[in-house]
Amino acid sequence: MKKESISLAEALPLEQARVREVLGYYKEIGPAGMIGAAFIEQDLRQADQAVMSGDVIAMLKAYETLKQIKA
Repeated sequence: MKKESISLAEALPLEQARVREVLGYYKEIGPAGMIGAAFIEQDLRQADQAVMSGDVIAMLKAYETLKQIKA
């Protein structure tokens, strides 16, 4: 079966949405999850800035960073 590929412009917003959901899990933990949540928020801000700037290299870096965040 052939894997369907999607563009970075489609994949990055999907990854941002996924990571925002993960961020909610970290915040639910309470004080123990706040450091992790702070790092995730920073990564999401960088991704948002990359999208707004239209810098494809920054978007690619942000996408790769967000993919590393696990629930």
